[in-house]
Amino acid sequence: MRTYKNYIEEVISILLVISALATFMLIQSCKSDKKETEAVTVEVEKENVIEIITQNMDFQMPDTITSGWNTFRYKNLSPQTHFFTVEKYPDGKTIQDVNDLILPYFDSGMKLINEGKNEEGFAEFGKLPEWFGEVIILGGSGLISSGHTSETMINLKPGHYFIECYVKMSNGVFHSSMGMFKEFDVSNIDSGNKELIADIKIDISSTEGIVFNHSITSGEHTFSVLFKDQIVHENFAGHDINLVKLDKNVNLEDLEKWMNWVDPKGLIEPAPAGYTFLGGVNNMPAGNMGYFKAILEPGNYALISEVPNALSKNMLKTFVVTK
Repeated sequence: MRTYKNYIEEVISILLVISALATFMLIQSCKSDKKETEAVTVEVEKENVIEIITQNMDFQMPDTITSGWNTFRYKNLSPQTHFFTVEKYPDGKTIQDVNDLILPYFDSGMKLINEGKNEEGFAEFGKLPEWFGEVIILGGSGLISSGHTSETMINLKPGHYFIECYVKMSNGVFHSSMGMFKEFDVSNIDSGNKELIADIKIDISSTEGIVFNHSITSGEHTFSVLFKDQIVHENFAGHDINLVKLDKNVNLEDLEKWMNWVDPKGLIEPAPAGYTFLGGVNNMPAGNMGYFKAILEPGNYALISEVPNALSKNMLKTFVVTK
């Protein structure tokens, strides 16, 4: 026969079991939360950003980077305007080949052009080794003004590469001859990064120029750049995308002329007043895609390619960013 004491003992026993179950479930929940947090942390750590810093005439960056999609965060801490191109030279070519067989002819050729001796200057470029025509440019950052940072994403396969800036000093000497030419390796280890999702899509081609949706509001944006084709323009360079913030009452002809490095006054320091360069994607082969990010404030902007007569080629497009 059950007594009151027996009843109390049974109730206590049941409560102890319930309490134990609740404690067990709480512990499992905490472990689950911890695992989810750890998973998120791993995902964040997996994002690969290659940081490049310029303080003077240099590229401070790792000698070896991962392959696949990589974001290059380029901090221009120097007083000058810069950009960088990623270049694939024929197998076996080294920085010594560049210093001995490439840069000297560009320097001597540009010196003659600056002196008004265009024919002699272009003849110097003709002395470049035949294999130089096999160099492929695979993107990089557009022009970036002093004190600003650009973010550009491109896809690279394993191999040996070079990085270069050929903006000119005030005396006409290329930045590449002053130290802004560096070699690096891309390893077989994939970055694990995912291709960006763009909210502003840009197409560029030699036939249609720059095509994009002009309706852009302020804030952070991710731009995709599809190179529908690629050609060698009159300045021996391909077309690219550079984002520029425009001050009021600027003369776009000044910007257009400055973007042609072959002109003695083109791509030379100081950059023309009234323009702030915010990055972009340097030229790439036909069919390739690159990305860049930018934070846009309300105001007037332009997308321009580093080609002669950009306006007539529809490669200088202005737009207004609204709030």
